[in-house]
Formats: sequence, structure tokens, C-alpha cells
Amino acid sequence: MRIALAGAGAFGEKHLDGLKNIEGVTIASIVSRELDQARAVADKYGAAHATTDLSEALARDDVDAVILCTPTQMHAAQAIACMKAGKHVQVEIPLADSWADAQDVLRVQRETGLVCMVGHTRRFNPSHKFVHNRIVAGEIAVQQMDVQTYFFRRKNINAKGEARSWTDHLLWHHAAHTVDLFAHQAGRIVQANAIQGPIHPELGIAMDMSIQLKSETGAICTLSLSFNNDGPLGTFFRYICDNGTYIARYDDLVNGREEAVDVSQAAVSMNGIELQDREFIAAIREGREPDSSVARVFDCYRVLGELEQQLAR
Repeated sequence: MRIALAGAGAFGEKHLDGLKNIEGVTIASIVSRELDQARAVADKYGAAHATTDLSEALARDDVDAVILCTPTQMHAAQAIACMKAGKHVQVEIPLADSWADAQDVLRVQRETGLVCMVGHTRRFNPSHKFVHNRIVAGEIAVQQMDVQTYFFRRKNINAKGEARSWTDHLLWHHAAHTVDLFAHQAGRIVQANAIQGPIHPELGIAMDMSIQLKSETGAICTLSLSFNNDGPLGTFFRYICDNGTYIARYDDLVNGREEAVDVSQAAVSMNGIELQDREFIAAIREGREPDSSVARVFDCYRVLGELEQQLAR
């Protein structure tokens, strides 16, 4: 399996580190906004080709599939371009930053029949996978999820503290993780409400947001998001179930008494990004639909579109 990776920033390297652990995978091309960066990352991970032009990578015969870690605003158009070039594609979360664009991506996926997977990493983190396996087994049912997504980002910077060329978004990016995960764990979302704080005068986005969700099973979710929080940083999930409470912090899980839960048997790795990439590669090789395919996460973007309309009123 020969992979081109577009977007060689902080998250792109997380994928490249995960791909190193998957048998039979080679990195064929690195695409980045800066050619020097593309070449440096290509040298580090053994890629034969580096470029600033995605179409150049898509034209190569030695590229079977593409992973997009590019700015949110480019995701939909680039995913469509990959499929129209005959390449399988994994696009990092979010699939799009509008409901209309999400619908376009699904349409092209159905037309081409290629694998189009979205990087909804929470489905793959061992912590959430452990909870999901218990739900599927009928051992627990979610009554409520309480989620905090907190960062301190008053400038356009990435996870490495480096300047970004684009603006991140609490709704279309960070809320997408929880909206999809809640539906994955508790059923289709039938009610959603949102409010937001002041718009940042330079970034043009809300820096604080609160979202309420209700699923078809009657479970509820409260999601708080902020770019103004000066620590602790990250996303923290509390599952309040009919038979126990769990707190998930990325790949780690504790119960309601802060006692560690062994999730090592939930998946073949303890790295959610690697597990996500393993699913992408396996789906291509096996000719099947992956978990977090565009079709399976599609309803998340319906909900985000509805919330955007609420916030615009």
C-alpha cells in the first residue's frame, strides 16, 4: 500500500509515525505548503517524492491512497479530487465545513466506489473502543455524556505551537469529534442546541461554545468548548451509564473513582491514530467499507449544519 500524505504538519507526522507500524505500507509522496518542509519530512520518512502540489502527487502511478491533513477549508474539495483521480482517501476530521460540501463528498464516493474515510479518531481510541464494546455487548447503556474540549489558542497556532495559515473552528472541527462519538455510542441524534460566546475580533470565530445533544435512545450530552482555557488542555469525556461511570482522556480510561481501566485488549495498539490508519489500510485491502467511512459519519455533519444555522440567527 503506497500512501501520499498531504499536510506535513503536527498531525501529519502523527499519521506517518502510525503508518510505520503497519506492514506493507510505504510513503510514496509528501505534500506540504512549503517545499523545504515537504522535502525534510520526505527524507525523515523515506518518501521518494515531495511537492507543494497535490495534483502532482495524484498523477503518480506509485500512489494508491491519500491521507489529507490539510486545512479544514480544503478537505471536501481535496477529498473529491483524490477520488476523481482514482485514489482512496482518508480525510482528517472534519470532512467539510458545510453541510453542502459534506453531501458533495458522499455523492462522489458513491459514484466512484472508492474508500473515503474520515478521521473520527475517537471511534478508534482504545478508551472509547472499550466503552463501545461494552455497549454492543449489552453490558452498559449511556445515560449521559459530559465532555470538555479545552485549548488556549488566541492565535493561529498548531499543536506544536507553530503558526497556522488557516483558522481552526470549534464547531466544524472540535465539536465534530463529540457529535459523532455520542451518536456512535448512544444512537442517532434527534435534538441539538448550541450557544456561543463573543466573536474574536481578529480570528472571526467564537472562542467559547456550549452544545446540548439528545439521541434517539433518550441519552443526553453536554459539550463545552473553549479556546480561552489556560489549562488543563485537551478533551475529557465522562460517560455516565446505567451500570458504571467512565472517564476517557484520549487513549486512557478510568472509572468514576479515578481507578485505571485496562483497555489493552480493546485493540491491537494503544495509539488511536495508528488504529485509525490500520482501519483505512485494511478496508482498502479487504474491499470493504471502513468504520468512520463518509457514509457512517455523514449524519454528524447534518447535525453540525443545523447547529450552524442556529448560531447564525
